[in-house]
Amino acid sequence: MKASELRSKDQEGLDKELNELLKAQFGLRMQLGTQQLSNTSQLKKVRRDIARVNTVKNEKATQK
Repeated sequence: MKASELRSKDQEGLDKELNELLKAQFGLRMQLGTQQLSNTSQLKKVRRDIARVNTVKNEKATQK
């Protein structure tokens, strides 16, 4: 996911995206704990996407 895609979304869309990413992160952590996760790089990607969404949310909050 690119930051430019996120900047085109409104606050509600960003909240929805963040919620989906947090659920995905939880699922990946559970798979890691039960040793069912084969591609551990997915955790890093999801964590960075969460940070990207939070960054865009903060940018939009400071612009108001």
